[in-house]
Amino acid sequence: MTTCRICRGPVQEFFDFGSQPLSDAFRRPDDTSTEFFYRLAVGVCEQCTMVQLLEEVPRERMFREDYPYHSSLSSVMRNHFEQTARHLMATECQGPDPFIVEIGCNDGAMLRTVARNGVRHLGVEPSRDVAELAAAKGIRVHVDFFQESTAAEIRAADGPADVIYAANTICHIPYLDSVFRGVDTLLAPDGVFVFEDPYLGDIVERASFDQIYDEHFYLFSASSVRAAARRFGLELVGVERLPVHGGEVRYTLVRQGRREPRPEVAALIEDERHRQIVDSTILERFGMQVKRNCEELTGLLREVRAAGHSVAAYGATAKSATVMNYAGIGPDLVPRIFDSTAAKQGRLSPGSHVPIRPIEEFAEPYPDYVLLFAWNHAQEIIAKESAFREQGGKWILYVPDVRVV
Repeated sequence: MTTCRICRGPVQEFFDFGSQPLSDAFRRPDDTSTEFFYRLAVGVCEQCTMVQLLEEVPRERMFREDYPYHSSLSSVMRNHFEQTARHLMATECQGPDPFIVEIGCNDGAMLRTVARNGVRHLGVEPSRDVAELAAAKGIRVHVDFFQESTAAEIRAADGPADVIYAANTICHIPYLDSVFRGVDTLLAPDGVFVFEDPYLGDIVERASFDQIYDEHFYLFSASSVRAAARRFGLELVGVERLPVHGGEVRYTLVRQGRREPRPEVAALIEDERHRQIVDSTILERFGMQVKRNCEELTGLLREVRAAGHSVAAYGATAKSATVMNYAGIGPDLVPRIFDSTAAKQGRLSPGSHVPIRPIEEFAEPYPDYVLLFAWNHAQEIIAKESAFREQGGKWILYVPDVRVV
């Protein structure tokens, strides 16, 4: 791709992670089929500043029926989504019969609170397995990808939406034009479109390079979101920095002319301009940091393995695929990964083929060193696994730099 998916401007590549597998394609040990790989390269539009991948993976390959990520597994995220639901109901659902639609509702972590409060709602989720988990919690779910045609169907059946919400979903969708047209079709005149996704400013500043993988097609900034929204008759009126998932921003969009943008919108855009987060020099420096972190990480792993220490990893995350396959981390350096998701246990990590074991086996016995792939949940995990540290175990982290905790 050499042209922007949003404005058709020229896209300048700034880093290439090479050949990568699907980040959530955890293989069975006896699977001998050909593994799918694609080129993971990222660039920035010289016109609208939208950062995006240069090669699109077909959505059906990523968001399959057996999609293994479950939002509700993290207590931090459960609390986050409950608070989000209560906030949206309190501030945006003032009419007699409000209607909330969530794009990519996953297992219903947010809509569960909405449903319990008797608010009319609908989750749109393409992955059938997690959609069924949401439905089992009493949530109305429409199994499909959200796009303009889907929005028209929902509008015809349920009327306009007062709130359209998405978390860690909009950045996954290359065809943003159809999503925005769908929002325009479904949104009530004074409704809000609220979504939260990983923030480009945090990714560049913290060198959290593993936030770049097949599902994260776009890396949003306030500047690029505002430019994209305006192309479809929407205006960015609110931004909120969030600590979850290693740094995100919650964007609030409305139809143009319906609300005045809050001061923090201009403040964040000015901060992005001041920090020059899409400047070629800054992005080149980011690339150098990625290479350095990966070299230091593999060097540390080789060193502790050569010294006879046992090593494992914690969290078979989607983003770990980028780290392992770019840095060349396989079973020789990390013989196993512990994870709490049942759908991943007993399988192999994408590309690198490291066995994934149940979290219940973590203490049988504890390894000496553990590489924490789920670093965005570090506080929660390290507190939960306090016995590991008490017995002399050491955590290895690599964002923003490689270090032993």
